[in-house]
Amino acid sequence: MDAILLNEALLAHTSLSAEELERAVKKREETGRKLTDILLEAELVSEGDLLRVMGELYHIPVHDGLTADDIDPELTGVVPISFARANHMLPMRRDGDQIFVAISDPLLTDPLDDLRLIFQGAECQPVLSTRRSITNCINQVYDRDSSAAKVADEFKDADLQDLASEIIAEPEDLLDASDADAPIVRLVNSLLQQAVKERASDIHIEPQEKELLVRFRVDDMLHEPLRPLPKRLQSAVTSRIKIMGKLDIAEKRLPQDGRIALKIAGRDYDVRLSTVPTQFGERCVMRLLPRTQALLSLDKIGLHEQNTPVLKKLIRRSSGIVLVTGPTGSGKTTTLYACLADINTPEKNIITIQDPVEISLDGISQIEVKTDIGMTFASALRAVLRQDPNVVLVGEIRDRETAEISIQASLTGHLVFSTIHTIDAAGAVTRLVDMGIEPFKIGSSLSAVIAQRLVRRLCMHCRDPYDPSDSELEEIGIPREKLRGVTVYRAGACVRCNDTGYSDRTAIFEVLIIDDEIRSMITNNIDSKTIEASAVRRGMINMRMYGAEKVLQGITSIAEVLRQTEQEVA
Repeated sequence: MDAILLNEALLAHTSLSAEELERAVKKREETGRKLTDILLEAELVSEGDLLRVMGELYHIPVHDGLTADDIDPELTGVVPISFARANHMLPMRRDGDQIFVAISDPLLTDPLDDLRLIFQGAECQPVLSTRRSITNCINQVYDRDSSAAKVADEFKDADLQDLASEIIAEPEDLLDASDADAPIVRLVNSLLQQAVKERASDIHIEPQEKELLVRFRVDDMLHEPLRPLPKRLQSAVTSRIKIMGKLDIAEKRLPQDGRIALKIAGRDYDVRLSTVPTQFGERCVMRLLPRTQALLSLDKIGLHEQNTPVLKKLIRRSSGIVLVTGPTGSGKTTTLYACLADINTPEKNIITIQDPVEISLDGISQIEVKTDIGMTFASALRAVLRQDPNVVLVGEIRDRETAEISIQASLTGHLVFSTIHTIDAAGAVTRLVDMGIEPFKIGSSLSAVIAQRLVRRLCMHCRDPYDPSDSELEEIGIPREKLRGVTVYRAGACVRCNDTGYSDRTAIFEVLIIDDEIRSMITNNIDSKTIEASAVRRGMINMRMYGAEKVLQGITSIAEVLRQTEQEVA
């Protein structure tokens, strides 16, 4: 009866159609999964709409925007993190004999009964909140007493002479680490936890003459999350990180590369570790790669509306090369996998070659490059072409050999996706010519080049409206007439964005379609700036123009767009 009532309420109060509900119900019967999970996964209903419907149906209040400030740490102190995480449930506050508990599913009643036992018979009143907000609160609340700065403070007077034998063990999930763990283990774990909490992409451990500097890269900018560590910690911290990466801790004269598999706050991470010897000791950089990233579709990665339908046609061709270009960490892999997800059908044999495999996608064979045993991009690509593929993704074109094989593959009836490091889309042609590829081969095989950057989003809580100067508008290419009825913002500063004025990032693109005119220019070895100018005249939106649109929408600032595209305009 509850299921029937829920179905009727969903049809009456959300945009869900009867046909979509019927398909979801059929999938529930086939898989045994919960209907609500199926609806959310397929994005047929938003989690907010679903909570409001269930709240009204079961007479449970809904709490939008749950934050760690809403949680009483005294209550969470007696609830194990594993219980809270497994049930997506967190006690919020006590009011007399009642304890209000944030839950994401009102049909899960057994965990509420368990909470009553934990709180010695207190009445537990459910409050509906989104699963994501509850998970974020769990990670923040249980992390309050283990921040890197607090753990680092413990080393002021600590005796570190006997740590060598204590830095081996590690918990299954870093948030489950106990206070009994070795101090260095807890320090390194806390750095990793804090990096994930701050959405950092890289952790830099940099030895200085008299101290050990720690920096995080967040939204493409480096910052120091805590005071420099004492110099005497350097050897122990470096050894701990190298042990985690299975590196030789005795070798301190040569660069080393390693991998660390971690689970932090219930999420799996691959950490790429690099160490190099410097004047004051070994420098370590750890790149954090979430193993289960949310895969975006072509409609959602942020392409301009005029580019999406054209690109969808191109990636459905049986042959050709589609290149994505941009600096490290600009979202190239996400764009490539959005393309693969869009064409991933049982009729197509899709194989990828990457270093490393960053995103897993069902139905696709994924190969990881291992240069230490001679399996390079080129050698792996040769082997893959004997596997009868329809589509091949090559992680990066780094040399002439890989470029030659990729072009040959495209000319023999394969669709090839890859990345290449250039400033803009037209520059990819010049880069291939520099590698030694004949221009006529490039012109005959290349289908499109997508260039992209990630620009920081303005913090919505502190962005500052202002009237930009004429020189700013001229540099970014916005006529003053376009500002009528439009508010332009610059970065502010507040606690929520760590006084940076920005929070998160969004992509800006330019898509160079290789039509007959561009193909002729490539074959005649015309320079990249002339190719770009011709494409813009005929309607291509370059990255600076797309960034200007983001400025007019209030998403980012003029300064940020100019920073990311400063090399695009002479």
